[in-house]
Amino acid sequence: MRDFSRPGRSPVYAANAAVATSHPLSTLAAIEVLRSGGNAVDAAIAAVAVQGVVDPLMTGIGGDCFALYAPAGAAVPVALNGSGRSPAAAEDSWYLERGLTIGPTSPHAVTVPGAVAAWAHLVERYGTRPLGELLAPAIACAEDGYPVQPRVAFDWARNVARVAGDPAAAAAYLVDGRAPGVGTIMRHPALAATLRRIATEGPRGFYEGPVAEDIVARLRELGGLHSLDDFAGAAPETVTPITTRYRGYDVYECPPSGQGLAALMMLNVLTHSDVGALSELDRVHLFAEACKQAYHHRDALFADPVLARVPVEHLLSDAWHASARGAIDMARAQEPVIWPEVAHKDTVYLCVVDRDGNAISLINSIFQGFGSGILAPESGVLLHNRGFSFRVEPGHPNTIGPRKRPMHTIIPGMLMRDGRAVAPFGVMGGHYQAMGHVELLTGLIDRGLDVQEALDAPRSFAYGGGIELEPGFSPDLAAGLMARGHAVRPEAGPIGGGQVIWIDHAAGTLAAGSDPRKDGSALGY
Repeated sequence: MRDFSRPGRSPVYAANAAVATSHPLSTLAAIEVLRSGGNAVDAAIAAVAVQGVVDPLMTGIGGDCFALYAPAGAAVPVALNGSGRSPAAAEDSWYLERGLTIGPTSPHAVTVPGAVAAWAHLVERYGTRPLGELLAPAIACAEDGYPVQPRVAFDWARNVARVAGDPAAAAAYLVDGRAPGVGTIMRHPALAATLRRIATEGPRGFYEGPVAEDIVARLRELGGLHSLDDFAGAAPETVTPITTRYRGYDVYECPPSGQGLAALMMLNVLTHSDVGALSELDRVHLFAEACKQAYHHRDALFADPVLARVPVEHLLSDAWHASARGAIDMARAQEPVIWPEVAHKDTVYLCVVDRDGNAISLINSIFQGFGSGILAPESGVLLHNRGFSFRVEPGHPNTIGPRKRPMHTIIPGMLMRDGRAVAPFGVMGGHYQAMGHVELLTGLIDRGLDVQEALDAPRSFAYGGGIELEPGFSPDLAAGLMARGHAVRPEAGPIGGGQVIWIDHAAGTLAAGSDPRKDGSALGY
């Protein structure tokens, strides 16, 4: 139990249903759907649609979506890959012949956005309310206006340059050339009209007709290879989730093209260590070494499994994690393996459990802050830059190719035990997300933290040749890590964000937590 004499948050306990998101208006939209009788999927889609309006630099209909859904009574969750594909004309030879690389604001970084198709699929297959009804709160926010929240304003100000370079984006997202301040009311009428079209016509209203024509015209104007056929063919894919067993729990992740496999690999490395009994120094060191092992393989091997072979079974095998454990020296950091990389990315995550016990773990992203910074001017659709993860390197599994999905960092998680969902969970933060899943789960399972304590705990991340440390660790941790050979980088800002809902089947209650690094909240009834 937390010290009530100090600032902090308590977990939210509920008897019927609970939701946790990173924005208060998203949480409110979800709880209203739940209280009116909607189920977890209905609430999640209402919430993520709102967040795509009120937190535009993190997510939106111009981005991608992944989900794990555990219907009550299901022994295994359903996994949905709602990420988009590159244009049919995107041969890597085309880029090589022209000496092109894929920059973050390039039209070539824009794959066909998959979020709308994923939302529609989830609602049609598992929801109880019409998609149009669930989009109504988002439409109201875009049309009537919403106040900019403090963390949103903080991130908005840091990413002004991304939208300043596109006239349409600057007009939509800047006020007199500057980021809006906290409490500023923002409206997006063009986006509201597009959401209304989707509400009326379903996903065809996005992937066909005027909206698709507007997006394709803007991308081709900038040199993109996109076609209307690329958009008309967009569809999510139901995939088989991957899993490992950790301390008696079954941890489920979406398979590649996401990076959830890396989280499972790290948990397998940790399973023979008493993480809860380790000192802070030993724990952070062990996490760093396991992280380097898993991320080395992620960067070399993870890609779209439809077009590249990803050796999932080998990477989850006893042989692999025995080899990885054998390479870890608890007294000394190993030399890091540096791969070409991109900076941390922006995403939103949310989870919902309804009164019937259905649980959904959903994540939606436009990748970097404001994505590509490219706004389709008539439709108000801000486009992601997920294709920035592609390489232009023939023979590499993640090289760009026709109708191919890039390796994704966004990963929802689902914890289960004895064939029942125990906790939908997720951690935002780009590359950190796989490590974030490990830190969150070991906090809950090994260290005995409650859901809010596990989210509040300071974070570390070993990537790119050093360890980032949030404030909150003991003062002598950095010195101890450096003595073991780590390059320590104290992190100026927060690392990621997250949400989790713990289902206590014995007590008949839900405990929900929302990350203090964001503006969001957990609510239940």
